[in-house]
Amino acid sequence: MDFDGPARPDDPAAGAPCEAQPLYLYSTTVSDVGTVRSNNQDSSFAGERLIAICDGMGGHAGGDTASTIAIRSLSHIEQNDPSADVASVASMMETSVMAAHDAIVGKAKRERSLAGMGTTVTAVSLVAGHWVVTHIGDSRAYLLRDGKLRRMTQDHSYVQHLIDTGRITEAEARNHPQRNVVMRVLGDFDIDPHPDIAVIKAEPTDRWLLCSDGLCGVLEDTTIEDVLATVSDSEECAQRLVAMSLKAGSTDNVTAVVADAILALSATGFDVPHQTPLIGGAASSNLEAIADIVKVPVASAPALRLGKQSPALRAAALSHGPAASSPAASGADPDADAGDLGDDSAGTADTEANTAAQTDAASVSPSQPGISEAAAEVAAAPTEPVHVAKPAAVRDENDTKANMDTGEIPVVKKKDGRLSADPNDPEVARVIRKKRLRAKQKSRKRHSHWRLAIIIAAVVVVVAVLGGGAGAYRWSQTKYYLGKSQGKVAIYQGVNTNFFGARLSHEIETTDISSSQLPQSWDDALDQGITVDSLDDAHSHVRMIRKEARNLKTSKGKSAPLPWTADARAKDDGNSDAKTAPKDQPAGQSKSSKPDSQSDQGKAGDSGTSADSGNATFGADPKAASQ
Repeated sequence: MDFDGPARPDDPAAGAPCEAQPLYLYSTTVSDVGTVRSNNQDSSFAGERLIAICDGMGGHAGGDTASTIAIRSLSHIEQNDPSADVASVASMMETSVMAAHDAIVGKAKRERSLAGMGTTVTAVSLVAGHWVVTHIGDSRAYLLRDGKLRRMTQDHSYVQHLIDTGRITEAEARNHPQRNVVMRVLGDFDIDPHPDIAVIKAEPTDRWLLCSDGLCGVLEDTTIEDVLATVSDSEECAQRLVAMSLKAGSTDNVTAVVADAILALSATGFDVPHQTPLIGGAASSNLEAIADIVKVPVASAPALRLGKQSPALRAAALSHGPAASSPAASGADPDADAGDLGDDSAGTADTEANTAAQTDAASVSPSQPGISEAAAEVAAAPTEPVHVAKPAAVRDENDTKANMDTGEIPVVKKKDGRLSADPNDPEVARVIRKKRLRAKQKSRKRHSHWRLAIIIAAVVVVVAVLGGGAGAYRWSQTKYYLGKSQGKVAIYQGVNTNFFGARLSHEIETTDISSSQLPQSWDDALDQGITVDSLDDAHSHVRMIRKEARNLKTSKGKSAPLPWTADARAKDDGNSDAKTAPKDQPAGQSKSSKPDSQSDQGKAGDSGTSADSGNATFGADPKAASQ
């Protein structure tokens, strides 16, 4: 095939203006959400000097945002002079793609719900008689020249890598389970975002097709070539390709941009027609933002009509034959859209774009198989209104509130009064840097607030713990207990426990009573701590223990209850009653009396065995006492 290969942007031939007649670009785009997806994440641009398609990815809210940012970042190239230097435009397109990458990453970092979003970019610009192609991802650019189709981009996908290495074939790639995995893409990913750049000499009658993988993933190249070569009208061609993709079972969003290179015999000999740039897919949700960038009115792309109407309408259009091609037969008023859009030139251009498919459909030769049916179907479908947005200057003149929100690429009013959204403009770049600096400062401030809140919460917790500990310690110091200290009976203030490792008691007095002289049951009780209510009670218990310890020395083998138990107190009360009993009543008949231990030791031993079994006894075996 007679075709000039790609030229490098630094090629001297690429930078020289074309001396032949100037070429003009006429383009259109059609984008459809498809039959499976809930929203359209594709975005497209079809202008006089720039055509582009972006296929977004990254969830319900991420893909459309990423593709919209990329389209807005590239759209300023539509303003370029067609005779500009090719090398500078190629560098500008690469810079714009990198700026879109930075904007997508920045937005994903600020809004975590958008993390992981990204987009492909495939764009073609006409400058000085050359095509400048920019590409990253798995969207494709096809060029039809002299009736032959050539793919001008290389897919940056995993299956393409397998094809290049000979592991699978093209046919196997269409059904490969990892056919949607991309190796290079713009977005919140740790991969190379630099696009491929190619410069190709333009020729009259060149026809471009830019499409998302929703189209090229289901249609063969031969089918695409046949439609591009046989359908002359660009909008009808785009409509047909999108409809065929959906009919072939595409489960993704489907978008097509079709552009024709038109040769003008003389740029001054007649008034060259100008088209209104068309915005398709997700980027069409805010047309004012793009209108402010390109400084001319822009319009939403025509909706998919082919294959959308009911079978009854399709049968009626076919039964009427060529008559169905007229607006009257389809029930549409050819001036309806013009009336809705006003009397400006942009509205007239968009009305002509809407009716172009109907006009060409009537002129299609019936000898071409399937073409007349498609033309009739497009003509029979009801025409949807096209939305037009004017730039800020026109909106201000009409007292229309300007929407200056362009997402990540700000619109800056220059000193000369012009508006610019070109990221290569120094004033725009300065505003972008200031915007990013403010965002960083806001992020640092937000993080500082979070750190302060965490510190305050930690302090509150520490104060609460310390306050609780202090309260517990104050309460514990109102209590006393008897214990052992270095083998002696001692009085402790507090409770016999600890709070997070800190003991809640301390020794205040140590007695001369040796714990080794006490029965084992007494010694065990002192190990556990004998709790009393006050210091006076503690002193009283010490006196009782000292008294019983002296009795133990003088009466070996006797058993006695613990001195602080009820039995011991009852015993002491009985002795007191025995001493105060009347003379006519024997002391032995008192209820709580017992024989004198010094006068009758044998009987005292017998009485010791009759002590209450529920209390430990002095001189008795602890195991036997417990039984």
